[in-house]
Amino acid sequence: MELQQSQRFEFGKNWQRFLSVLDDERIAEAEKSLCAMLEMETLSGKTFLDIGSGSGLFSLAAMRLGAAKVHSFDCDPQSAACTLELKRRYCPGADCWTIEEGSVLDAVYLAGLGQFDIAYSWGVLHHTGDMWRALENVTPLVNSGGTLYIAIYNHQGGKSLRWRTVKSFYNSGKLWQFLIIAAFVPYFVLGGLAADIVRWNDPLRRYHDYKKSRGMSVVHDWVDWLGGYPFEFAKPEQVFDFCRKRGFILAKLKTCGGGLGNNEFVFRRLGE
Repeated sequence: MELQQSQRFEFGKNWQRFLSVLDDERIAEAEKSLCAMLEMETLSGKTFLDIGSGSGLFSLAAMRLGAAKVHSFDCDPQSAACTLELKRRYCPGADCWTIEEGSVLDAVYLAGLGQFDIAYSWGVLHHTGDMWRALENVTPLVNSGGTLYIAIYNHQGGKSLRWRTVKSFYNSGKLWQFLIIAAFVPYFVLGGLAADIVRWNDPLRRYHDYKKSRGMSVVHDWVDWLGGYPFEFAKPEQVFDFCRKRGFILAKLKTCGGGLGNNEFVFRRLGE
């Protein structure tokens, strides 16, 4: 699927805004979520590849968890700039952390990276415009016995197709951005409020506690969801079968409960 740059959501701009709210608590939550899914207390001695680094938060988390080498890349120049900014803030002069502009669809670029103990790509491959080719390109980057940690949008049939249409319109111009945000943000807020009232929960707590979700920000995630285009998705069994045929076994799975979020997969590559 070939798209003009103007049709793609500007993820980097959203990540730049996210950096204004990034703090030590969010970084700690990112570290905690990474350790929980990888089932590792530390990344000491591990090499870590961040495919589509976005804000750079999880590259930073890997560094702070002791990774011996971190390589971050993103095809969005502003996202790469965000990652560079986090390195400047927290790890200036760290020679073991490299950051580049690059695409997961560029086989020539990927061929020069070598292999890593951990290849990480959370919520990225389904925004490339060619998700299965992107995943195909990622699998050789994991060394024998290494780990592949990916998150892919869940396939919800017609609902997913309707959201793809919304996202396409969002990227059609400023007017559509305004209209979609004006329509859906109140919908998200009121839907959350109704759910909290029914459950007798504090309506403000969902926003206060949202940072516990990988250190993310609810407002920036709303914008990312509404605008995130290209937009592809897959059923968990499709991802499982795809990776199994390429020499991986499933080590851990965290589904979104049948909703529209990401299913998270941790695969281990079988030894030679």
